[in-house]
Amino acid sequence: MAGPSQRLTSRTMAFVLAGGRGSRLKELTDIRAKPAVYFGGKTRIVDFALSNALNSGIRKMAIATQYKAHSLIRHCQRGWNFFRAERNEYLDILPASQRVDEVHWYQGTADAVFQNIDIVDSYDVNYVVILAGDHIYKMDYEVMLREHVESGADVTVGCLTVPRMEATAFGVMAIDASDRITSFLEKPADPPGTPDDPAVALASMGIYVFRWDFLRDLLRQDAETADSKHDFGGDLIPHIVKNGKAMAHRFSESCVRHDPAAPAYWRDVGTVDAYWRANIDLTDFTPDLDLWDQSWPIWTYSESVPPAKFIHDEAERRGSAISSMVSGGCIISGTEVRESLLHTGVHTNSYASLHRVVALPKVVVGRHAKLRDCVLDRGVLVPEGLVVGEDPEEDAKWFRVTESGVTLITQPMLDRRAAAK
Repeated sequence: MAGPSQRLTSRTMAFVLAGGRGSRLKELTDIRAKPAVYFGGKTRIVDFALSNALNSGIRKMAIATQYKAHSLIRHCQRGWNFFRAERNEYLDILPASQRVDEVHWYQGTADAVFQNIDIVDSYDVNYVVILAGDHIYKMDYEVMLREHVESGADVTVGCLTVPRMEATAFGVMAIDASDRITSFLEKPADPPGTPDDPAVALASMGIYVFRWDFLRDLLRQDAETADSKHDFGGDLIPHIVKNGKAMAHRFSESCVRHDPAAPAYWRDVGTVDAYWRANIDLTDFTPDLDLWDQSWPIWTYSESVPPAKFIHDEAERRGSAISSMVSGGCIISGTEVRESLLHTGVHTNSYASLHRVVALPKVVVGRHAKLRDCVLDRGVLVPEGLVVGEDPEEDAKWFRVTESGVTLITQPMLDRRAAAK
C-alpha cells in the first residue's frame, strides 16, 4: 500500500469508455458521440471525467471511442494535448480498430479494455479506474482508490445514493453493513434499500476500481466465455459479487463540493430534457455545480476568441443578458437574453428574444426571432421572425418537442421547414 506521502493515483490509469451513441439525445448525437456533446458554455461532457482524473492526480489516461468519434477525437487532440511523455504522462485515444481480430469491433465495455490489454500493460500501473465518459460530476478518485486498497476488494463500484424507487432505471447494489455488495440487480422493479436507510438505494455510477493484474486475468477469462456480453455491469461485476469481493463506494464521500453543505452533484444528461435542464440550472444564482471553483477546474479546449459583446441600447432593441451565461466570442446585438446559456461564438440580432435557451457554438439568431425553452444545435441559422415555444403543435410540425415542452432545433429541421414554406 502507498505511504501517506504517495497518492495511489500516481500508480493508476484512468480508462474512459466514450464509445456510446447516446441515442436518447436524438439529433444532438447524429454527428457526434454523447461524450462529445457540448455542455456548460465551453466544455464537452467527456471533460468532466478527464478533469476529475487529472485533478485527482492521475497522469495516465486512455479513451476508448467507437460511435461517430471524429468530433470527440478532435476535441481531445486539441484540448488535452498537454500531457508530456518525458514526465511519464500519457493520454491515448483508442478507436475501435479490430486489434484482436478482423471481425470484431468493441463488443461491450469490458471488451473495449480487453482489446487494449497490451496498451494498458505498457503504462506499468497497479490500479485501473474504469470511467463512463458521459456524466456530469466532480469526484476525487483518490478517495475511492484508498477505500479499494484498504478493504482488499477485487472491485470497488462507485454508487449514487438515490430514493429507493428512483433506482429502477439503474444497476442497483444490495449491500451488507460493511458496504460489501451482496447482489447486483439490473433495473430492478423493487430496488433494495441500504442497511442504514431502507428508503434509499445504491445505484451504480459506472465507475469501477480494480487492481490491474486482477482485471487483466478476469478480462481474458471473460473473453473466452461464449455467452458473455463482455460488459462490466452485465457480466464482470455480477461475477465478482458471486465469486469474489465487491465493495460499494458512496459518491457522497468523494464528491468535490464548493460548499460542504452543497448536495452531491451528479447528472446523466442522457435525454434532451435532462440536458436542457442541467444547462439551464447553471444560470441559477448559486448553481449546484460550481464551474467557477479554481481548486477543481474543468479542463477543456479553450478557443482563442474575443470577449462577449453587447450592443444597442434602445427600447425593444437592447443587448442584454439577465441570469444567463454568455461565452466568449458571442455578440448580443439588440437582443434580450434571459435564463439562457450561450456557447462560444453565438451571434444574435436586433429585436430577438431568448428565454431559457441553450445555444451551442456558432448559432446565429435572426432579427425578431422569439425563442423559449429551446436547445439549438451547433451552427444553426435561426431565420428572421421564427417563433418557438408559444405553440407546441406548430413547433412539433418542424422540430422535436419533448414531453416537457423543450424544443430541439437542428439545421436539417430548419432546412426542411424552409423547403416546405
